[in-house]
Amino acid sequence: MKKWILSNKLYFIGGLVGALAGFLYYKYVGCITGTCAITSNPLRSTIYFAIMGALVFSLFKKRPKEEMPT
Repeated sequence: MKKWILSNKLYFIGGLVGALAGFLYYKYVGCITGTCAITSNPLRSTIYFAIMGALVFSLFKKRPKEEMPT
């Protein structure tokens, strides 16, 4: 379990950064009218941004080089 967590730590960090950004976006920008699907609810905003953060941070994950066929 510890090995899996360490190998996927970039996803967790991205999720945490995204969740924080999502909550701050809701708090300071948000949606005044309440008709916005994502930013009108703090839970939705936090979850959406956490997923986006994990996806963005996954772009920086190093992948092992594949062996070239000879």
